[in-house]
Amino acid sequence: MNLNLKSYIPIEDEVLERPPVSTQIEFCNVTKMYGSVAAVKDISLSVLRGEFLTILGPSGSGKTTALMLLAGFTAPSQGDILIAGKSVSEVPSYRRDQGIVFQSYALFPHLTVRRNLEFPLEMRGIKAADRAARVDQMLERVHLGEFGGRMPSQLSGGQQQRVALARALIADPPILLLDEPLGALDRNLREQMQIEIKDLHKEFGQTTICVTHDQEEALTLSDRIVVMRAGQIEQIDTPEALYDRPKTRFVANFLGEANILEDTEFKVESDIVPSSEMIAMLRPERICVSACSAARRGDADQRQSVSGTVEDMIYAGPLRKYRVRVGNMVLIAREHVASGQEVFRPGKEVRLDWLRSDIRFVAAEGGGLRK
Repeated sequence: MNLNLKSYIPIEDEVLERPPVSTQIEFCNVTKMYGSVAAVKDISLSVLRGEFLTILGPSGSGKTTALMLLAGFTAPSQGDILIAGKSVSEVPSYRRDQGIVFQSYALFPHLTVRRNLEFPLEMRGIKAADRAARVDQMLERVHLGEFGGRMPSQLSGGQQQRVALARALIADPPILLLDEPLGALDRNLREQMQIEIKDLHKEFGQTTICVTHDQEEALTLSDRIVVMRAGQIEQIDTPEALYDRPKTRFVANFLGEANILEDTEFKVESDIVPSSEMIAMLRPERICVSACSAARRGDADQRQSVSGTVEDMIYAGPLRKYRVRVGNMVLIAREHVASGQEVFRPGKEVRLDWLRSDIRFVAAEGGGLRK
């Protein structure tokens, strides 16, 4: 469905014009202090128009503070934030023309679904007839056409999330902010809503900033991911590059599981020569597990093999994970479950092998974005 949202002009539209520039949002050396603690420390970041960017990090990393700064709910202690090339550090949140979806949904509990969606249009002075038509269209778009008369308390968590997304999008803001949008949902519903959010982003095209601590969610939704640690940006990259080519031990461990091959009893073989400050890393799914007596693979000359003892085998539906003791360390190997596949129980001696080209090298410590 093609919703013509462009005809609705927000209040005080002179504040944020939409010039034809590729960069929509810029953080320029932004710091936010709370007393003597820097929640965000000297971050610089550019977000392209129409991009879906996720800020990912553990609790206390500064990701939510960064979103609150962009939303206008708090002001920078130092630095500046630009939207469409204009400083907004002194612009209040209600004049920034942004849609916001909170983890708690923040729906008006005393208003029906329809009235929740009408509210942002009413605040922008849209006529009643146009509001009604727009709400009808949006309700159909988020598959809630029959729920307009219900109260939020009469909806499931997934339905409330759809209402929150619809309310954020209905006035066509150029920027959409998502604060842990799927954190309150169970796993299956969360996966369904990830697809819904991706579809809505493709359709409406808003520049979208999502804050989450869920690595899978970030990988699924994003054009680029910002990994934060202790108030600073650790790495910015595409999902594929972040997972396959992390720059630091922190990123490697935070974004999925990683075998850090440090101080091993075997020499790590690689096709490249790393600097002395780098340590080897290997993703668990790159490791093949086989019986010690099994025939060597056809590309054995490109592989490194080690022997070890299975300490644990974890069955997780489509995946099987092994923890294998190799000398002084435990390696994690992960494989897809297949029919007729040999299963190795704890105590079994096995051979692990991997391509030398799958070895990656990461910095042992972080401490801010590497230029």
